[in-house]
Amino acid sequence: MLTYERLHTVRHARVSEIRPDSIANEGQRRGATYREAGVDIDAATSAVDRIKALAHATFAAPDAAAPIGHFGGVYRIAAGPERLLVASADGVGTKLMLAFVLGGEAHARVGADLVNHCVNDVLACGATPLFFLDYIAMGRLDGAVLEAVVRGMATACRENGLALIGGETAEMPGLYRPGEYDVAGFIVGEVAPEAFVDGRAVQEGDALIGLPATGLHTNGYSLARHILGLTGDAASDRAILDRPLPGGGGETIGEALMRPHPSYFSKVMPLVQDGLVRGMAHITGGGLIDNVPRMLPDGLAAWIDPSTWTANPIFTYLVEAGSVPQAERYRALNMGIGFVLAVPADRAREALEALPGAVEIGRVVAADGEGLPRVRGLADTTDGTVDV
Repeated sequence: MLTYERLHTVRHARVSEIRPDSIANEGQRRGATYREAGVDIDAATSAVDRIKALAHATFAAPDAAAPIGHFGGVYRIAAGPERLLVASADGVGTKLMLAFVLGGEAHARVGADLVNHCVNDVLACGATPLFFLDYIAMGRLDGAVLEAVVRGMATACRENGLALIGGETAEMPGLYRPGEYDVAGFIVGEVAPEAFVDGRAVQEGDALIGLPATGLHTNGYSLARHILGLTGDAASDRAILDRPLPGGGGETIGEALMRPHPSYFSKVMPLVQDGLVRGMAHITGGGLIDNVPRMLPDGLAAWIDPSTWTANPIFTYLVEAGSVPQAERYRALNMGIGFVLAVPADRAREALEALPGAVEIGRVVAADGEGLPRVRGLADTTDGTVDV
């Protein structure tokens, strides 16, 4: 059961390495405490008390969820017709390592990114988010950092209309280096069975509409860190992140990498409810190449023309600095497209007018045999030409 009340500590030791007499003697001499072992329960309790208010502020109504503090988060489902519950879980990857270096509001940023990432995942099924839970693990609890991360989550929950009903805070000395932590999120949404979007309705000839990304969002950071030469040394990494981004209009590399992962819910859901959308793909790990096929029925593929949009300066810089092959860049990075819709070709203009900044990036085509790519137009072929 997951609640903010629980503080969980994990310790590992081989029984054969522990001498009972040494344990007893040490305990008698020093009076061993949990705090000495690296876990400060008083500090954890104080931090939990502060973040409870952040979570309660996400409740749409006082009785929308049970007060935080019991052994499980509770959410009230209103009476009504049959609906499906749609759940997802995710993290923000090694974008966290940039937050460790940059500090301050970067911690709130990754908290909000986590919520928005999960919201987009259930949106791709046509679902409206209901509630969210989190897991945060630290080597030694830092109340200010914990509060910042949860504040970011709570802000994104309010903006997306879902309740933050609980979570787990784990303090695990020795598992994380000082100043480091990990975070994961869990979301549940709902959709009527007849409104569930799984791509079955997608047809050959449908238009593919791409919604712009603000940056890397929450994927591709290990590649970015490798290209930039980030090593985990705070001083040297900070110096690299503080450099101006070429073509970035004064933005630093760190600022470009920490751009928010947006939620597409408020823009896309009205089109879904109008019956305009036949399929959706959230462009996360695996990029366009791996994620677009997830919304396509068997026998269909996607043809995508990368000349239809301009990639953000951070992508241009990374692929040039790292000499990243074309196929790799569209699989490791989103390359400027954060979400893709499949809509009837004769309604493409309607979708574009409703989605400022969106572009028509391609179309749905016949798969034309087994073994061929499900996404055409992005991958280099063996003869040096571009696959179309």
